[in-house]
Amino acid sequence: MSCYVRTRECRDGPVKEEIRERGDYHCLPMYNFELFKTLWTKIGVMCGYITCAKSYLSGVLEMAATESTIRFSGHTLDKATKAKVTLENYYSNLIAQHIERKQRLAKLEESLKDEGLSEQQKQEKRLQHAQKETEFLRLKRSRLGVEDFEPLKVIGRGAFGEVRLVQKKDTGHVYAMKILRKADMLEKEQVAHVRAERDVLVEADHQWVVKMYYSFQDPINLYLIMEFLPGGDMMTLLMKKDTLSEECTQFYISETALAIDSIHKLGFIHRDIKPDNLLLDARGHIKLSDFGLCTGLKKSHRTDFYRDLSQAKPSDFMTSCGSGSGGAMDSKRRAESWKRNRRALAYSTVGTPDYIAPEVFLQTGYGPACDCWSLGVIMYEMLIGYPPFCSENPQETYRKVMNWRETLVFPPEVPISEEAKDTIIRFCCEADRRLGAQRGIEELKLAPFFRGVDWEHIRERPAAIPVEVRSIDDTSNFDEFPDVKLEIPSAPMPQDGEVIYKDWVFINYTFKRFEGLTQRGTPTKK
Repeated sequence: MSCYVRTRECRDGPVKEEIRERGDYHCLPMYNFELFKTLWTKIGVMCGYITCAKSYLSGVLEMAATESTIRFSGHTLDKATKAKVTLENYYSNLIAQHIERKQRLAKLEESLKDEGLSEQQKQEKRLQHAQKETEFLRLKRSRLGVEDFEPLKVIGRGAFGEVRLVQKKDTGHVYAMKILRKADMLEKEQVAHVRAERDVLVEADHQWVVKMYYSFQDPINLYLIMEFLPGGDMMTLLMKKDTLSEECTQFYISETALAIDSIHKLGFIHRDIKPDNLLLDARGHIKLSDFGLCTGLKKSHRTDFYRDLSQAKPSDFMTSCGSGSGGAMDSKRRAESWKRNRRALAYSTVGTPDYIAPEVFLQTGYGPACDCWSLGVIMYEMLIGYPPFCSENPQETYRKVMNWRETLVFPPEVPISEEAKDTIIRFCCEADRRLGAQRGIEELKLAPFFRGVDWEHIRERPAAIPVEVRSIDDTSNFDEFPDVKLEIPSAPMPQDGEVIYKDWVFINYTFKRFEGLTQRGTPTKK
C-alpha cells in the first residue's frame, strides 16, 4: 500500500490530506464531520460527495471482509456503518427538503391566482410564507422530545407498544402518540416495518391517510406523533353494530377503496388492510393507518415476513373463530365467536391471516391487487358479521383462503343482494381478474353495487354513521386502560460522540412536518 500527502486550499484555509492507494482502490481521508458539511454546500457537489463517502466506507467494510492482513474491530465496523448511513441520509434529506420548499411555494402561487388579490396583497402573502419558511428552518434545529408533550390518556395497546392521547405544551394541539420499544423492534425483527411506516407517513400526505406531524426517538423508544382521529376504528364500529346495511357498507367500502387507490398511485402496496387499520375522523370518514407492512419504497422496508402457513405452528396466529368445519356453527354463533376473539387479535403479537390474499401466502409475487382481496373480505364481514374464512385455527383459515373457490360461501340466514354478492366474489378471486386489479378505482365505479356513489365529493357528504365528538380530547370511541400509568419511561439522548450498539438502524428516524411546526394554538396551562 502506497500513500502520499497533498495540500488543498478550501474556504477554511489549506488542508493536508493523506491519500492511501491499494491497487486501484482509493481511500479518502477521514475529515472532521463538521468540516465536511461546510465544504460541500451545493446539491450537485453533495451528490458527488455521497458517492465518494459511500465508496470509502463501503471499502472499509469490504476490506474487513476480504483482507486477511487487515483487522477491523467490531467497534470500528459499527462506526463505519453508522457514518455511511448518516451521510447518505443527511444529504438526501437536504435534497428532499429543497424539493418540498419548491412545492410549497408553487402551491402558494397557484392559490394566489385563484383568490383575485391585488399585487400588494400577493406580496404580503409571499412575505408571510417566507417568514413561515424561516421559522420552520429554525424550529427544525430544535430537539423534540417526550417532555414537550403532556400525556392525557392511553387509547390503545399493541404487541410492541401503545398509543396515547397527548397535548403539545407550547401550542395546545392534541395528537395521538404512538410509542414503540426499540428493544422489541430489534428482538422481533420489526425494524424494517417501523422504518416503512415512518417513511410512508412522510410521503403520503393527503386526506385519505392519517397525517404524521413528527417522529423522534430516545435511547428506549421510537415516537410517532400523528393526528388524533376521535371516531375510533372500523373494528370497534363493527363490534358495536354486528352488521351494517348495504347503504352503509357501500359508503365505507367506497371510501376505503379511494384510500387504497391513493397509496397505490404513490407506488405503495399496503398489504395489511383490515378493520383495525381503518380509522374514523371526527366526521366519521375513513383514513388509512398502520403502514408497517407497506412495500414499494426501499429495500430497508422488505422483510421475509410472510411464509407458508401450511408449516405454521398453532402459536403463530391467534385463533380466529368458529370451528374447522364450515357447517358446525350457524352464522350467529360464528359472529359471536369472532367478536369474542377479535379484541385479543388486535393486541396480540401474531395477528390473523383472515384478510391476507392467497398469492401473498404463496410468495410467488403479488401486486396492488392483494389489497383489493382484503377489501372484499372486509365487505363480507360488514354484511355478514364475520370474515368469510375465519376458523378455529390458522392452518384451517389458511386452507380456506387457498381453497376460496369452495369455501367462499354466503349463509342463507343472512340475506344480501345479488349485487353485493357479485362484488365480493369479484374482489375475492384470481389476482389478475380481481375487481380493481387492472384499472384501479375506475373499475369499481362501473360495478352495479357502487351505483349512485358520488366519488368526487364523498368526503364532503355526511358519513353513513355519524360520530359523536364532545371535545377535542374525546376518547369515548376507544377502549379504556385505567391500570396503565401515564408516565412514559424515557432516557436522555446520547452525546454526539457516543455510539450505541445497533442504534444506527434507527438513524434518520426524526421528522418534523411544516404544518406542525408553523401552526400555533393555545398553550396548556400549568
